[in-house]
Amino acid sequence: MSGRLFNEVIQNHRSIRQYTDQQVSDEIIKDLLQSAKSASTSHNVQAYSIIIVRDVQKKKKLAELTGNQSYVEKCPVFFVLCADYYRLKKVSEWHNQPFEVNELEQVLVGGVDTALVAQNLLLAAEAYGLGGVMIGGIRNQPKEVAELLNLPKYTFPVMGLCIGYPAQSPELKPRLPESATIFYDEYNEDQLEQAIKEYDQVTEAYYGARTNSQKGEPWSKQMAQHLSKPNRAHLESFIKNQGFLKS
Repeated sequence: MSGRLFNEVIQNHRSIRQYTDQQVSDEIIKDLLQSAKSASTSHNVQAYSIIIVRDVQKKKKLAELTGNQSYVEKCPVFFVLCADYYRLKKVSEWHNQPFEVNELEQVLVGGVDTALVAQNLLLAAEAYGLGGVMIGGIRNQPKEVAELLNLPKYTFPVMGLCIGYPAQSPELKPRLPESATIFYDEYNEDQLEQAIKEYDQVTEAYYGARTNSQKGEPWSKQMAQHLSKPNRAHLESFIKNQGFLKS
């Protein structure tokens, strides 16, 4: 695939939540996983694991745990991507070395490694003509997810990923303009206000069309409402119970 074609795959990304009945072959999944494993990783730590869920009952339960998201149950294959230091704990024991995961850095490394793997996995799927959607709701009830999937200590779920053959073709969701997200040599606060106002107009029209209403809510209002209250405040205690961030 040429660079231009690969960039088209990236730039045409949209979240797919409806799938045909066609199953994803084991051969394709194997190739997707090889691409996922090729992601960049900090210090070659590879602090992630992937749980492939095809079991109907487990997908049904995961759909409930993620906020009753029906596409988790209905997608042909569901991936749960986890930050994983369990095997690193093992190798530390084998080599009689202390195991230090009580710092924020290791939580960040695990989260970043897992996110890079997830993005590779999704892009590889889209290159096959598949579609998918990331599921942050996997963190809604992380203790129950961990119990369902038998996740050991020193792991935590970061995101889920639905994959299947698309049965919908939604419009591309507009992103923030370059002037709001990309800066040269230093951060430039002066250009933010105008950029966000312009983006609000775009998103207002987009969500209005998407919901068949005359006027949708602008991005800035959505974000202000989203950040007006704590989100998944229970995560900190769960992550601590899994062995991280202990004082």
